[in-house]
Amino acid sequence: MSDKDYRHAVVLGASIAGLTAARVLLDSFDRVTVFDRDTLPGGPANRRGVPQGEHAHGLLARGRAVLEELFPGIVADLAAQGAVPLDIQRDVVWVFGDRPAPRTESGLAGLCVSRATLEAALRRRVAALPGVTVLDGHEASGLTFDGTQVTGATVRPVAGGVEHEVHGDLVIDATGRGNRGIAWLAELGFAPPEQERIDAGTVYVSQDYRRVPGREDFAAILNAPGGPQRPYGGIAIGVDGDRWMVTLLGVGPGQAPPTDPDDYTAFAAKLPDPRLHRLLLEAEPLGDPMRLRLPGSVRRRYERLTRLPERFVSLGDALCSFNPAYGQGMTVAVAQARELGRALRHGADGLPRRFYARAAKVIDVPWDMSAGGDLAYPHVEGPRTRRTELINGYVAKVQAATGHDAAVARRFLEVTNLMRPPQSLMTPPMLARVLRRRPVPAPAADLPREVAVG
Repeated sequence: MSDKDYRHAVVLGASIAGLTAARVLLDSFDRVTVFDRDTLPGGPANRRGVPQGEHAHGLLARGRAVLEELFPGIVADLAAQGAVPLDIQRDVVWVFGDRPAPRTESGLAGLCVSRATLEAALRRRVAALPGVTVLDGHEASGLTFDGTQVTGATVRPVAGGVEHEVHGDLVIDATGRGNRGIAWLAELGFAPPEQERIDAGTVYVSQDYRRVPGREDFAAILNAPGGPQRPYGGIAIGVDGDRWMVTLLGVGPGQAPPTDPDDYTAFAAKLPDPRLHRLLLEAEPLGDPMRLRLPGSVRRRYERLTRLPERFVSLGDALCSFNPAYGQGMTVAVAQARELGRALRHGADGLPRRFYARAAKVIDVPWDMSAGGDLAYPHVEGPRTRRTELINGYVAKVQAATGHDAAVARRFLEVTNLMRPPQSLMTPPMLARVLRRRPVPAPAADLPREVAVG
């Protein structure tokens, strides 16, 4: 596809998915207009359309790499605003089983940043691109259609005004979990996609604390829930504003963390590693604990539809929304946007089928990891196969091995950060390390010595 073969693309939603999509669309379109129903803040601030924004977010190594590719220099810009670049194994306390993983140099580059600051940086970058217009306070109400392809969208000002049609040579639905894309397509006579739903009943309670840079020798702590035997976990991430964003989580009935400040701190004492509890005892709280119960994970299988309208695609949470406990959503969204740009190299005709096939490959691995992890809890409804049981059993052994074997920990982090395929955990050398009875140190040639932060 040659440069600027099409005139105008419309993006519904100024989410992370929508903003990164706007960036890649400029490689093929003269103009891009982004609509969002919220009044978008001028700087870092939480907003109604992102109810999870006040809770800790994860940007995986793959997400950082894709953002830097699409927006060169953005990591340095975010670091100048207080975000914390890090080595994902060396600078983070990871607890997958009962013991923390060895902290060594891994080469996995991550970034601790609040959702509000990341979105503000992306809005600023995208709005500065020639040809891009971001219009807030405008809600999409439907699509326009000529019988074969979507030709635009109908939008209306939220504060009151006349609904009007906006022509688009391509329309992107990036309106998030609560999107109406399926309803819009039904109005045009298209069948809905299959939907897969997994709801672990996870509840998040978050609170910010003041962070003194350099006081701790880690940039984040992640105590993963330990399955039915330990259906709770906790996260602390050092972010912009010299804050610790702390999220405690419980999985299933009766496991929700408390919102009373004293009980909240006491809840953290149950975690297998004491550092998060100690942090809450020593750090100054900023505000009160905030509770959030998000809907379950939903995957919409557009790639399986035999009939799709041309010139319309859904991406981000509108295509697949994840249990946020796994920290995959932002990374998968930006990876989908990159695949949208690659699919557009072959033109806009036939784009939905090409894009959904590419997006499915991006989603498959994180979906299998999060859905499989949730299905380890007996109360979670969903299909369980012998394969699921075998994989969950092996993953439990991998997680236990991360507590004493740095090589296993690094490989597991490479997989969970979407930098290697899951099959790399099952090579003969890795199988031997995972199934070995006694803890052994990693060979010096395989891993450098431990490096402390700060």
